[in-house]
Amino acid sequence: MARKKRQLPLLEKVTITDVAAEGKAIAKVDDLVIFVPHVVPGDVVDLQLRRKKKRYAEGVVMKFHEYGAERAVPFCQHYGVCGGCKWQVLPYEAQIRYKQHQIMDNLSRIGKVELPEPMPIMGSAKTTFYRNKLEFTFSDKRWLTQEEINLDKEFSGNQKNGLGFHIPGAFDKVLDIEKCWLQNDISNRIRNGVREFATANDISFFNLREQVGVLRSLVVRTSSTGELMVILVCKVEDDDAREQMMKVMEYMGNEFSEITSLLYIINNKMNDVYTDQDVFLYKGKDHMIEEMEGLQFKVGPKSFYQTNSEQAYELYKVARNFAQLTGEELVYDLYTGTGTIANFVSKQAKKVIGIEYVPEAIEDAKINSEINHIDNTLFYAGDMKDILTQDFINTHGQPDVIITDPPRAGMHQDVIDVLLFAEPKRIVYVSCNPATQARDLQLLDNKYKVAAIQPVDMFPHTHHVENVVLLEKRN
Repeated sequence: MARKKRQLPLLEKVTITDVAAEGKAIAKVDDLVIFVPHVVPGDVVDLQLRRKKKRYAEGVVMKFHEYGAERAVPFCQHYGVCGGCKWQVLPYEAQIRYKQHQIMDNLSRIGKVELPEPMPIMGSAKTTFYRNKLEFTFSDKRWLTQEEINLDKEFSGNQKNGLGFHIPGAFDKVLDIEKCWLQNDISNRIRNGVREFATANDISFFNLREQVGVLRSLVVRTSSTGELMVILVCKVEDDDAREQMMKVMEYMGNEFSEITSLLYIINNKMNDVYTDQDVFLYKGKDHMIEEMEGLQFKVGPKSFYQTNSEQAYELYKVARNFAQLTGEELVYDLYTGTGTIANFVSKQAKKVIGIEYVPEAIEDAKINSEINHIDNTLFYAGDMKDILTQDFINTHGQPDVIITDPPRAGMHQDVIDVLLFAEPKRIVYVSCNPATQARDLQLLDNKYKVAAIQPVDMFPHTHHVENVVLLEKRN
């Protein structure tokens, strides 16, 4: 006989006390920590526990008794269903205050190293329409909202088509998006136009479970120079599917004169990753140009570029200031991507060596140096722990400054060991994950002290935050 699942309790009049990771907040009942979405500190709520472990639980709000003093009205119609912009219920001033607190909590609790007083977090001048890239997913079985379910109406055929974002925790569920506040409004017009055109012309939307349908995803990229790239990703296995794809390409090419780069990718794989697939140019250029402080950066359909262009400039200025370059330094730029930081600091350095895992990114980095007439950069592609070795240091010279901007997982132990061997005067550590940054600071602590901390908010209304730390070699 199947064991009956125990009903978890409903907790009444619980006060939300703090903000937690991943856009959730915290309540405490006795010794139990409860993580709750869509609330702010000061809210008094009834909580239904949904998942319970020994020391923590997850709960959802069943009823509000009081609202906290720091609460904002969400501006997006999709808030609470879409997984993005979870902190809309907090005023922006409160968001960045909590982010700064979380950074310092991570650095002190995980890093356990001596820390200076941090500089005030740099908020983003734009809190809406700040992203330069969004990717939307097509689905022939879109997520129905509670309001639609309450209508007790049968949705069939094309009424089930959706173009938007994945529902958190459900790979095959896509929420149809009417208006997103993250990117220039042209993005909304293109997405809504494509959905309506494709639906009206019976062009098939993808089914993520059954792996059938033509239209898979739509990528919109904008640049600070006013250029606009759109990439349509499709499954094309016969002439009929190609014809459907080309109808959508023709529609976008005729309807949106703002598009400067119109491209398509054929992805017949089971997964949505298209970086290993060929890109085909339909109309315009095969790239965009980004500008930063007079420098131009070529951005292709697969290129990485910081998604908040304006705030990326502020971030890079912090990194350059922390590097304290005089024109005589050999600089290593680790995880250089398309060489944005390497090229950005090159005028103030004697030589910059950039290392990056993705070969295509390194080719972009070289092109970016070339188009800006920069001749003191050198780029290498490969796994960081395999490229950056003691032999590499002995061959290319001991760096005076190392700038490192690793992925969320932080730096591999082998990379840390080579940094300690190289003994640069300064290390500038740019991080998108203060927890792994804190771990790495502890590993470097024997030889390096934390001299400065500058948090930078790149992603308003989310829990994500960047942090730049200056490490100086101990005497």
